[in-house]
Amino acid sequence: MGRAQWHKYPYHFEWLGRPIIQYPQDMVAMQELIWHVKPDLIIETGIAHGGSLIFSASLLTLLDVCEAIESGQTYDPKASRRKVVGIDIEIRPHNREAIEAHPLYPRIHMIEGSSIDPAVVDQVRDIAKGHDKIMVCLDSNHTHDHVLAELEAYAPLVSVGSYCVVFDTVIEDMPADMFPDRPWEPGNNPKTAVWEFLKTHPEFEIDKSIQHKLLITVAPDGYLKRIA
Repeated sequence: MGRAQWHKYPYHFEWLGRPIIQYPQDMVAMQELIWHVKPDLIIETGIAHGGSLIFSASLLTLLDVCEAIESGQTYDPKASRRKVVGIDIEIRPHNREAIEAHPLYPRIHMIEGSSIDPAVVDQVRDIAKGHDKIMVCLDSNHTHDHVLAELEAYAPLVSVGSYCVVFDTVIEDMPADMFPDRPWEPGNNPKTAVWEFLKTHPEFEIDKSIQHKLLITVAPDGYLKRIA
């Protein structure tokens, strides 16, 4: 993983034309989870170039298409309530323009602001009220305090049987000098936040079967399943 990070491995990939900044293994895992859960809302913190938003929107579209085929109906994109909400403290103009120009943009709602700002959290909670099956993906500021605050804010929105996926927990297992220009490091990262969160939230558990299957993942201990 260390060598892959030095070579910016997750920056090598796109999804339907947008850089996604993820490991392919985790993309496959997310596809499996989305197919299994069949969410009608995916909440993502961290937008960057928008690849993950497009990824989620494309899979929600496929869910609708497959359901239409199975029921013998004609697929009507305007009839679907499935959507993706993306939150980022800064959505750069060129990224916003590219996302808004994408054919899948009608499924996407973007919010610019800190993911832990109470006003932003309230916006997301209002959107979530109209949805039954909700999945959450946390991939913004990777410090312990920030991720823990995100977990407290958004994990309660996850429906039973669905997942809150916390990315970049692997920081805990990497050399301390891997992130010289970042405020996170071993001891202060998403994995330490997950461990702290789980102490008081027995309704979630780490689904270790995912990381055991993937072998290579940026989210060890980060696939949290809501069980109650």
